[in-house]
Amino acid sequence: MIKYKYNRYLGLIIILVFVFVLLAGVVPVRAEVGVPLSGEKIGVVVTILPLADFVEQVGKDKVEEVTVMVPSGASPHTYEPTPLQLKKISRAQLYIKVGSGIDFELAWMDKISRVNKDMLICDSSQGIKLIDRDPHIWLSPGNAKIMVQNIYQTLTEIDPPSREYFERNAREFLRSLDELDEEIKVKLKGIKNKKFLSYHPSWSYFAKDYNLTQIAIEKEGKEPSAAFLVSIIEQARVYDISIILVSPQFNTKSAEVISQEIGARIIIADPLSRDYLKNLKKLAGEMVGDK
Repeated sequence: MIKYKYNRYLGLIIILVFVFVLLAGVVPVRAEVGVPLSGEKIGVVVTILPLADFVEQVGKDKVEEVTVMVPSGASPHTYEPTPLQLKKISRAQLYIKVGSGIDFELAWMDKISRVNKDMLICDSSQGIKLIDRDPHIWLSPGNAKIMVQNIYQTLTEIDPPSREYFERNAREFLRSLDELDEEIKVKLKGIKNKKFLSYHPSWSYFAKDYNLTQIAIEKEGKEPSAAFLVSIIEQARVYDISIILVSPQFNTKSAEVISQEIGARIIIADPLSRDYLKNLKKLAGEMVGDK
Protein backbone atom coordinates (compact mmCIF):
# COMPACT_ATOMS: atom_id res chain seq x y z
CA MET A 1 0.00 0.00 0.00
CA ILE A 2 2.80 2.42 0.94
CA LYS A 3 4.67 1.46 -2.24
CA TYR A 4 1.52 2.11 -4.30
CA LYS A 5 1.07 5.59 -2.79
CA TYR A 6 4.75 6.37 -3.34
CA ASN A 7 4.56 5.39 -7.01
CA ARG A 8 1.36 7.41 -7.45
CA TYR A 9 2.93 10.55 -5.93
CA LEU A 10 6.11 10.05 -7.97
CA GLY A 11 4.05 9.79 -11.15
CA LEU A 12 2.13 12.97 -10.27
CA ILE A 13 5.38 14.85 -9.67
CA ILE A 14 6.77 13.71 -13.03
CA ILE A 15 3.60 14.84 -14.82
CA LEU A 16 3.73 18.27 -13.11
CA VAL A 17 7.40 18.71 -14.03
CA PHE A 18 6.63 17.76 -17.65
CA VAL A 19 3.74 20.24 -17.83
CA PHE A 20 5.92 23.00 -16.34
CA VAL A 21 8.71 22.35 -18.88
CA LEU A 22 6.18 22.26 -21.74
CA LEU A 23 4.62 25.55 -20.69
CA ALA A 24 8.00 27.14 -20.23
CA GLY A 25 8.80 26.24 -23.82
CA VAL A 26 5.53 27.64 -25.16
CA VAL A 27 5.18 30.81 -23.11
CA PRO A 28 8.38 32.90 -23.12
CA VAL A 29 9.24 34.61 -19.87
CA ARG A 30 11.45 37.71 -19.91
CA ALA A 31 14.08 38.28 -17.28
CA GLU A 32 13.68 42.02 -17.93
CA VAL A 33 10.85 43.87 -19.62
CA GLY A 34 11.83 44.92 -23.14
CA VAL A 35 14.84 42.57 -23.33
CA PRO A 36 14.50 39.65 -25.78
CA LEU A 37 15.33 36.10 -24.80
CA SER A 38 18.25 34.39 -26.50
CA GLY A 39 17.28 33.63 -30.09
CA GLU A 40 14.26 35.95 -30.06
CA LYS A 41 14.25 38.73 -32.64
CA ILE A 42 14.04 42.37 -31.53
CA GLY A 43 10.87 44.24 -32.45
CA VAL A 44 11.90 47.65 -33.82
CA VAL A 45 9.84 50.68 -34.87
CA VAL A 46 11.34 53.71 -36.65
CA THR A 47 9.98 57.04 -37.81
CA ILE A 48 11.22 57.13 -41.42
CA LEU A 49 12.35 54.69 -44.12
CA PRO A 50 16.09 55.57 -44.12
CA LEU A 51 16.24 54.60 -40.43
CA ALA A 52 14.71 51.23 -41.32
CA ASP A 53 17.57 50.70 -43.76
CA PHE A 54 20.12 51.57 -41.06
CA VAL A 55 18.51 49.18 -38.55
CA GLU A 56 18.36 46.34 -41.05
CA GLN A 57 22.01 46.84 -42.02
CA VAL A 58 23.13 46.56 -38.38
CA GLY A 59 20.54 44.17 -36.93
CA LYS A 60 20.07 41.92 -39.98
CA ASP A 61 18.39 38.66 -38.87
CA LYS A 62 18.47 39.62 -35.17
CA VAL A 63 15.59 42.08 -35.73
CA GLU A 64 12.04 41.48 -36.91
CA GLU A 65 10.70 43.24 -40.00
CA VAL A 66 11.07 46.91 -39.05
CA THR A 67 7.86 48.88 -38.64
CA VAL A 68 8.06 52.32 -40.31
CA MET A 69 5.71 54.99 -39.02
CA VAL A 70 5.85 57.37 -42.03
CA PRO A 71 5.32 55.13 -45.08
CA SER A 72 6.58 55.64 -48.61
CA GLY A 73 4.97 58.63 -50.31
CA ALA A 74 3.78 60.20 -47.05
CA SER A 75 5.15 63.40 -45.51
CA PRO A 76 6.59 63.37 -41.96
CA HIS A 77 5.27 66.93 -41.64
CA THR A 78 1.61 65.83 -41.78
CA TYR A 79 1.36 62.05 -41.30
CA GLU A 80 -0.69 60.53 -38.46
CA PRO A 81 -0.20 56.93 -37.25
CA THR A 82 -2.79 54.23 -37.86
CA PRO A 83 -4.31 51.92 -35.19
CA LEU A 84 -2.32 49.00 -36.67
CA GLN A 85 0.94 50.93 -36.28
CA LEU A 86 0.10 51.76 -32.66
CA LYS A 87 -0.60 48.07 -32.05
CA LYS A 88 2.86 47.20 -33.39
CA ILE A 89 4.38 49.84 -31.12
CA SER A 90 2.70 48.19 -28.13
CA ARG A 91 4.64 44.98 -28.88
CA ALA A 92 8.03 46.49 -29.78
CA GLN A 93 11.20 46.49 -27.67
CA LEU A 94 12.75 49.50 -29.40
CA TYR A 95 11.73 52.76 -31.08
CA ILE A 96 14.40 54.63 -33.03
CA LYS A 97 13.55 58.28 -33.62
CA VAL A 98 15.33 60.76 -35.84
CA GLY A 99 15.52 63.15 -32.88
CA SER A 100 16.22 66.31 -34.89
CA GLY A 101 12.84 68.00 -34.57
CA ILE A 102 10.97 66.28 -37.39
CA ASP A 103 7.29 67.28 -37.27
CA PHE A 104 5.90 63.76 -36.85
CA GLU A 105 8.01 63.19 -33.74
CA LEU A 106 7.19 66.60 -32.26
CA ALA A 107 3.50 65.80 -32.61
CA TRP A 108 3.47 62.10 -31.68
CA MET A 109 6.47 60.92 -29.62
CA ASP A 110 4.85 61.62 -26.24
CA LYS A 111 1.77 59.63 -27.27
CA ILE A 112 3.91 56.85 -28.76
CA SER A 113 5.96 56.50 -25.57
CA ARG A 114 2.75 56.18 -23.53
CA VAL A 115 1.50 53.32 -25.75
CA ASN A 116 4.45 51.19 -24.59
CA LYS A 117 6.19 52.50 -21.49
CA ASP A 118 8.62 49.55 -21.45
CA MET A 119 9.88 50.25 -24.97
CA LEU A 120 13.41 51.65 -25.19
CA ILE A 121 13.67 54.87 -27.24
CA CYS A 122 16.88 55.63 -29.14
CA ASP A 123 17.61 59.20 -30.23
CA SER A 124 19.65 58.63 -33.39
CA SER A 125 20.62 62.32 -33.61
CA GLN A 126 22.88 62.24 -30.54
CA GLY A 127 26.24 63.77 -31.48
CA ILE A 128 24.94 65.62 -34.56
CA LYS A 129 24.92 69.41 -34.79
CA LEU A 130 21.78 70.86 -36.38
CA ILE A 131 21.93 73.43 -39.19
CA ASP A 132 19.28 76.17 -38.98
CA ARG A 133 16.84 73.77 -37.27
CA ASP A 134 16.73 71.61 -40.42
CA PRO A 135 15.63 68.12 -39.26
CA HIS A 136 16.88 66.26 -42.38
CA ILE A 137 20.13 65.19 -40.72
CA TRP A 138 20.30 61.74 -42.37
CA LEU A 139 20.98 63.24 -45.83
CA SER A 140 24.65 63.69 -44.92
CA PRO A 141 26.60 60.40 -45.12
CA GLY A 142 28.75 61.70 -42.24
CA ASN A 143 25.66 62.17 -40.08
CA ALA A 144 24.33 58.79 -41.22
CA LYS A 145 27.48 57.20 -39.77
CA ILE A 146 26.76 58.76 -36.37
CA MET A 147 23.15 57.56 -36.54
CA VAL A 148 24.27 54.02 -37.39
CA GLN A 149 26.65 54.03 -34.41
CA ASN A 150 23.83 55.16 -32.11
CA ILE A 151 21.64 52.35 -33.45
CA TYR A 152 24.42 49.81 -32.95
CA GLN A 153 24.90 50.87 -29.33
CA THR A 154 21.18 50.62 -28.59
CA LEU A 155 20.76 47.19 -30.20
CA THR A 156 23.72 46.03 -28.11
CA GLU A 157 22.06 47.39 -24.97
CA ILE A 158 18.98 45.31 -25.72
CA ASP A 159 20.86 42.18 -26.79
CA PRO A 160 24.37 42.17 -25.20
CA PRO A 161 25.27 38.61 -26.33
CA SER A 162 24.97 39.76 -29.97
CA ARG A 163 27.43 42.66 -29.54
CA GLU A 164 30.07 41.22 -31.87
CA TYR A 165 27.45 40.42 -34.50
CA PHE A 166 26.05 43.98 -34.44
CA GLU A 167 29.55 45.46 -34.39
CA ARG A 168 30.63 43.48 -37.44
CA ASN A 169 27.52 44.53 -39.38
CA ALA A 170 27.88 48.16 -38.31
CA ARG A 171 31.55 48.24 -39.42
CA GLU A 172 30.59 46.84 -42.81
CA PHE A 173 27.86 49.43 -43.34
CA LEU A 174 30.05 52.29 -42.07
CA ARG A 175 32.62 51.26 -44.66
CA SER A 176 29.90 51.43 -47.35
CA LEU A 177 28.98 54.93 -46.16
CA ASP A 178 32.64 56.01 -46.40
CA GLU A 179 32.76 54.67 -49.96
CA LEU A 180 29.52 56.49 -50.79
CA ASP A 181 30.89 59.74 -49.37
CA GLU A 182 34.08 59.44 -51.43
CA GLU A 183 32.16 58.59 -54.60
CA ILE A 184 29.88 61.62 -54.22
CA LYS A 185 32.87 63.91 -53.51
CA VAL A 186 34.57 62.75 -56.71
CA LYS A 187 31.39 63.20 -58.77
CA LEU A 188 30.50 66.65 -57.44
CA LYS A 189 34.04 68.00 -57.36
CA GLY A 190 33.85 69.01 -61.00
CA ILE A 191 30.35 70.48 -60.91
CA LYS A 192 30.59 74.03 -62.27
CA ASN A 193 27.69 75.68 -60.53
CA LYS A 194 27.63 74.94 -56.79
CA LYS A 195 24.19 76.50 -56.30
CA PHE A 196 20.91 74.66 -56.76
CA LEU A 197 17.25 75.26 -56.05
CA SER A 198 15.26 72.90 -53.84
CA TYR A 199 11.49 73.10 -53.58
CA HIS A 200 11.53 71.86 -49.95
CA PRO A 201 14.69 72.76 -47.97
CA SER A 202 15.70 69.15 -47.25
CA TRP A 203 19.27 69.20 -48.48
CA SER A 204 21.19 71.55 -46.14
CA TYR A 205 23.41 68.77 -44.73
CA PHE A 206 24.08 67.24 -48.15
CA ALA A 207 24.97 70.71 -49.49
CA LYS A 208 27.32 71.39 -46.56
CA ASP A 209 29.13 68.07 -47.01
CA TYR A 210 29.86 68.73 -50.67
CA ASN A 211 30.39 72.52 -50.70
CA LEU A 212 27.09 73.26 -52.43
CA THR A 213 24.53 76.01 -51.75
CA GLN A 214 20.85 75.22 -51.45
CA ILE A 215 18.28 77.94 -52.22
CA ALA A 216 14.83 76.95 -50.97
CA ILE A 217 11.63 77.71 -52.88
CA GLU A 218 9.22 76.70 -50.11
CA LYS A 219 9.58 77.54 -46.43
CA GLU A 220 7.77 76.20 -43.34
CA GLY A 221 5.54 74.01 -45.49
CA LYS A 222 3.87 76.95 -47.23
CA GLU A 223 3.46 77.45 -50.97
CA PRO A 224 5.59 80.41 -52.15
CA SER A 225 3.75 83.62 -52.99
CA ALA A 226 3.85 85.09 -56.50
CA ALA A 227 6.23 87.82 -55.30
CA PHE A 228 8.59 85.27 -53.74
CA LEU A 229 8.56 83.18 -56.92
CA VAL A 230 9.61 86.24 -58.91
CA SER A 231 12.44 86.81 -56.43
CA ILE A 232 13.60 83.20 -56.73
CA ILE A 233 13.53 83.38 -60.52
CA GLU A 234 15.64 86.53 -60.44
CA GLN A 235 18.18 84.86 -58.10
CA ALA A 236 18.31 81.80 -60.30
CA ARG A 237 19.06 83.93 -63.37
CA VAL A 238 21.77 85.90 -61.57
CA TYR A 239 23.50 82.72 -60.41
CA ASP A 240 22.75 80.82 -63.63
CA ILE A 241 21.16 77.97 -61.66
CA SER A 242 20.37 74.92 -63.78
CA ILE A 243 19.08 72.37 -61.21
CA ILE A 244 15.89 72.20 -59.16
CA LEU A 245 15.46 69.37 -56.63
CA VAL A 246 11.88 68.32 -55.97
CA SER A 247 10.70 65.83 -53.33
CA PRO A 248 7.95 63.43 -54.44
CA GLN A 249 6.06 64.18 -51.20
CA PHE A 250 5.35 67.77 -52.34
CA ASN A 251 3.46 69.59 -55.07
CA THR A 252 5.86 70.38 -57.93
CA LYS A 253 3.81 73.12 -59.65
CA SER A 254 5.95 76.04 -58.37
CA ALA A 255 9.15 74.24 -59.34
CA GLU A 256 7.76 73.63 -62.82
CA VAL A 257 6.96 77.34 -63.23
CA ILE A 258 10.54 78.27 -62.27
CA SER A 259 11.95 75.56 -64.51
CA GLN A 260 10.08 76.95 -67.51
CA GLU A 261 11.26 80.48 -66.75
CA ILE A 262 14.98 79.72 -66.34
CA GLY A 263 15.36 76.51 -68.35
CA ALA A 264 16.50 74.45 -65.36
CA ARG A 265 16.34 70.67 -65.03
CA ILE A 266 13.97 69.22 -62.43
CA ILE A 267 15.45 66.29 -60.49
CA ILE A 268 13.11 64.17 -58.38
CA ALA A 269 15.14 63.69 -55.19
CA ASP A 270 13.46 61.64 -52.46
CA PRO A 271 14.85 62.45 -48.98
CA LEU A 272 12.88 59.50 -47.56
CA SER A 273 14.04 56.69 -49.85
CA ARG A 274 14.57 53.39 -48.05
CA ASP A 275 17.66 52.41 -50.08
CA TYR A 276 20.02 55.02 -48.67
CA LEU A 277 23.18 54.22 -50.63
CA LYS A 278 21.47 53.86 -54.00
CA ASN A 279 19.40 57.01 -53.47
CA LEU A 280 22.31 59.37 -52.78
CA LYS A 281 24.46 57.82 -55.52
CA LYS A 282 21.61 58.39 -57.97
CA LEU A 283 21.16 62.01 -56.86
CA ALA A 284 24.86 62.84 -57.25
CA GLY A 285 24.89 61.27 -60.70
CA GLU A 286 21.83 63.19 -61.85
CA MET A 287 23.27 66.46 -60.55
CA VAL A 288 26.30 66.08 -62.82
CA GLY A 289 24.19 64.88 -65.74
CA ASP A 290 24.84 61.12 -65.63
CA LYS A 291 22.37 59.09 -67.68
